[in-house]
Amino acid sequence: MTKGSAFVIGATGQIGRAAVRALAEDGWEVRAASRSGGGDADWSGGVQRVRLDREDDAALAAALGDGVDVLVDVVAYGQRHARQLTGLGDRIGSAVVISSGAVYEDDKGRSFDTQSEPDGAPRYPVPIVESLATVAPGDATYGTRKVALERELLESAVPSTLLRAGAIHGPHCRSPRELHFVKRALDARPMRILAYGGRSRFHPSHVSNIAELIRLAALKPGSRVLNAADPEALTVAEISAAVDEVLGVRSEIVPMDGAPEAMVGLTPWSGPHPIVYDMSAAERELGYRPVTGYVSSLPQTVEWLAAELKGRDWRTAFPPMARYGDLFDYAAEDAWLAARRT
Repeated sequence: MTKGSAFVIGATGQIGRAAVRALAEDGWEVRAASRSGGGDADWSGGVQRVRLDREDDAALAAALGDGVDVLVDVVAYGQRHARQLTGLGDRIGSAVVISSGAVYEDDKGRSFDTQSEPDGAPRYPVPIVESLATVAPGDATYGTRKVALERELLESAVPSTLLRAGAIHGPHCRSPRELHFVKRALDARPMRILAYGGRSRFHPSHVSNIAELIRLAALKPGSRVLNAADPEALTVAEISAAVDEVLGVRSEIVPMDGAPEAMVGLTPWSGPHPIVYDMSAAERELGYRPVTGYVSSLPQTVEWLAAELKGRDWRTAFPPMARYGDLFDYAAEDAWLAARRT
């Protein structure tokens, strides 16, 4: 006897792969929808693969057929996608949708959207609870569009759980933050220059922990927002040391006082103030317990990353990362180190 039918949109992405696996292993009849119609070697044989362009409303309606008990959407973004789902509300028993921790703003209106402005880095309470204010809904930024998505779904008749994920990590990431340290270790770079003294914290969220939240929310439908993060929020210096440990190398942390200088000292976790998410609501409402921690999950991530980099330029392996500029300007790092010594 199954627990019901589940339909996953974005099934071959980083979160989608883990969500399909978790639901299938828990006894759901899962249809895994993606543009490619592909799958994952870790899925059970009972998973049905569906080729779908979610921007095609008619195709989504046809794929849902008579309906599903739970719809999981890991790629929904903005009011349009929310209305697409609510328009099919009579076919959806409940929904679990991925949002983002980027929705929050501090008591002075600062958020991820203001970070490039003078004194624009948000200073959130530690930890951040779900009741903290958010940016206004709209189409302007990633954060505003996620808020628009949340509000449209929460005001609908479809019971919807919105999961506000932190810094997502694990295999199959298109823009893996761990690349910053893994490539430096593989390139035998002896130093790790870290802005803000290496004390920055940006709470990570492993895909298996997010998948566990999806599994639990599917079993307990409701309209709610919940943070989705790991049991610990390491400093960037601790993350650097953990990656070194997995790869069997040793590097020296060189703390930089204050902000990075151009790309030197900058990491994907860098910021002047900590970003840490409170997980007590998920524990209370869903009975959530993390599946893994950052350090325990890291070997699998590093192994996957190293395999993706083998014999390839990092820009070829991870094209989305190239838009951030030269992330591995070792000449600039060496020049900064030389100036520091003199």
